[in-house]
Amino acid sequence: MRLGLLGRVCKVWAPRGVAVAQTVQIGWKYIYVAVALDPRTGRLWWAWQKNMKGEEMARIWRDWAQEPGIDGWVWDGAGGHTGKEMQAVDAPRVVQPPYAPELNPVERFFRELRRAVEGRVYPDLQAKQDALEPILEAWQADPKRVRQLCGWRWIREALKALPADSQVIQS
Repeated sequence: MRLGLLGRVCKVWAPRGVAVAQTVQIGWKYIYVAVALDPRTGRLWWAWQKNMKGEEMARIWRDWAQEPGIDGWVWDGAGGHTGKEMQAVDAPRVVQPPYAPELNPVERFFRELRRAVEGRVYPDLQAKQDALEPILEAWQADPKRVRQLCGWRWIREALKALPADSQVIQS
């Protein structure tokens, strides 16, 4: 997920007939948070990365591929996911069909993260990153909440049908 200083206008509650004014931040600095989750257990991993290029992503995914219990990935066809550096990461992967973000549970998780930090003005990118960090920690500490958000019935059933020794993580 890209986290940057280019703010978004968010829906907010207000009494009927009251015009809501929102300050929008405009800046072109970005940092990215890589997230992986297991929709069956609610386990969550994240790491900060400076860009979405293959070598930066491969560094993180190589570390995660060494985690016990992670045997593969389900991900979209983003350019950073398909480069030669990422293909060299030794883990099975399932690539989603193009233009199907609704099939990826982590996209639903990203929507919750955006809802938590967007609509505010931050003095700099580090402040926005610092605001997101405790939110990620809270999600990580509550696997039941992650399962409820991302563990859709069809995904749980599909993963249950896999051989007993395999576990696929959504990213």
